[in-house]
Amino acid sequence: MNLIRNYRNWRRYRDTVTELNRLSNRELSDIGISRGDIAFVARRSI
Repeated sequence: MNLIRNYRNWRRYRDTVTELNRLSNRELSDIGISRGDIAFVARRSI
């Protein structure tokens, strides 16, 4: 079902954004992500 898939994708996106936002700038830098890249990286994780 599209509705279920869309909901799961949205949750995965939100969970990824939440987890990345919890990291410090130093931790983000260590994995090669800037704070401004979080939404982009989360979209790619779907």
